[in-house]
Amino acid sequence: MYLPQHFEETRPALLHALLRQHPLGLLITTDAQGAPVANAIPFMLQPERGTLGTLVGHVARANPVWQPPAGTGPAAPEALVVFQGPEGYISPNGYASKREHGKVVPTWNYAVVQARGPLVVLDEAAAAHALVSQLTARHEAGQARPWAVTDAPPDYITAMLKAIVCIEIPLTALVGKYKLSQNRSAPDRAGLVAALQAGASPAEHQLARWMQAPDGTAA
Repeated sequence: MYLPQHFEETRPALLHALLRQHPLGLLITTDAQGAPVANAIPFMLQPERGTLGTLVGHVARANPVWQPPAGTGPAAPEALVVFQGPEGYISPNGYASKREHGKVVPTWNYAVVQARGPLVVLDEAAAAHALVSQLTARHEAGQARPWAVTDAPPDYITAMLKAIVCIEIPLTALVGKYKLSQNRSAPDRAGLVAALQAGASPAEHQLARWMQAPDGTAA
């Protein structure tokens, strides 16, 4: 992707933060004819596996993305997964410099991470059960009464697991483009943050937090 140096983010900790907060990735592969294929897949990052981490997820067995040319060994083809973080329209009205000289135009701010690695297929019942259990535990953690895989009848879970195939992507490349007005002056950035914080949309508030800290941890 086009990546000006002032928008480039390579620190794994910050990139991992986006993947954890926005786990729905766009998995981009090619089919047997070499045509691009895109699938929206929720992934879980296992940061301890490999230098850059490993993405794990599952797809419907009926989805051909896991079939050849996908693989199980060193010959597994490379996949690209794009994770979209906070994004939003930036009005010139927020710039302090608008009041000084008026030489400002609208833009769009966003944070996005591209992850690459071989698409590895794990077509095993044990792997599917373990992964689904981990995904469920993570995403149910915020519920008042978290649902668990063991809450459903075992024979039902067994049948459902047969309908999916697990995949993992050991990451070989991880890069982010965090276009968060780093190329603007401090007064302009402060003005934009204030304008976003005054907005009515939660998405605006989230974008403001990421402009203050590139992992969304700003108050």
